[in-house]
Amino acid sequence: METIQAVNHTIFFNENCYNYLANLLVDKSFSKVFILVDENTSQHCLPSFLPNLVTEVEIEIIELEAGEQFKNIETCVDIWSALIDLGADRKSLVLNLGGGVVTDLGGFIACTFKRGIEFINIPTTLLGMVDAAIGGKNGVDLGNLKNQIGIIREPKAVLVDTSFLETLPVDEMRSGLAEMLKHGLIYDKEYWNKFKNLTSLTTEDLGGLIHQSIQIKNTIVSEDLTENGIRKALNFGHTLGHAIESYCLENENKPTLLHGHAVAIGMILESFISKEKGLLTNDEYFEIKYIIGEYFDKVEFSKEDIDAIIELLIFDKKNEFGKVQFALLNGIGKIKINQHCDNDLIYNAFEDYK
Repeated sequence: METIQAVNHTIFFNENCYNYLANLLVDKSFSKVFILVDENTSQHCLPSFLPNLVTEVEIEIIELEAGEQFKNIETCVDIWSALIDLGADRKSLVLNLGGGVVTDLGGFIACTFKRGIEFINIPTTLLGMVDAAIGGKNGVDLGNLKNQIGIIREPKAVLVDTSFLETLPVDEMRSGLAEMLKHGLIYDKEYWNKFKNLTSLTTEDLGGLIHQSIQIKNTIVSEDLTENGIRKALNFGHTLGHAIESYCLENENKPTLLHGHAVAIGMILESFISKEKGLLTNDEYFEIKYIIGEYFDKVEFSKEDIDAIIELLIFDKKNEFGKVQFALLNGIGKIKINQHCDNDLIYNAFEDYK
């Protein structure tokens, strides 16, 4: 797969990832290399990654607990302290080997340690490859509120080795699929149409779909790195999706949802809102609802659940002047940003989702 040029870095694929790393580390311009992993990538990805890391530079491995619940400032403090104890300095390099939690958190740690050291994202999940590791967003949650603390700063590079996907369980693959579906819905109808039938999908086909998904996100981000305009399109499904994800994370009576599952529900709900605002036809809405429903199980929400989810919307990071901002579909493949809707319409969306 061809490399993709981002604003200030390059995205490499498969064997080119390791050629890039070898060339980067050969001149010993980095004092130490720190590999940040979680419990899962330490077991499943690190053993195959290390033999490809050919360098005489000293390597240290830092492991954190796996899960969204550890994407917080407390974990950052532990890792900042570990970096100090292990002799990290301004010339150290951080390799974030993991899914979205590792790349989000690892990028934030690198951006803030000694006012910023270099880092490279090496996503090991489908969600990480097509979304979390792309675009320069780094940050952590505040309690159960998603991505409240963070910074936008691009990595030195992103290395996408699709062989890591062989280590993933089905639900993690499905979680990443949600973001790929989103990219088609907001930007490219032909790309969306490719997901109508995945029964004969080959490994090569998947690689092509991943590459195209990354291209779509990178194109949008390159136009608006700091999210003042069109980059808000990427938030389709996330306004309600993040609130649902946060609510399920803090409520012991609800199943904890993977990010992609929550976003999939959010996309159905926000597609309904788009339809009710006259931006989406009935046929388009039912197509979206059906296809997403084919991949993601339905979750039950009571009136009390919905009340609590709506209350969480006020904490969405896109909000301005106390107004909840939605990115809504303006037909499949197009988007309309900075849209508002009242709570009655949100309740109606949940009712239709049932």
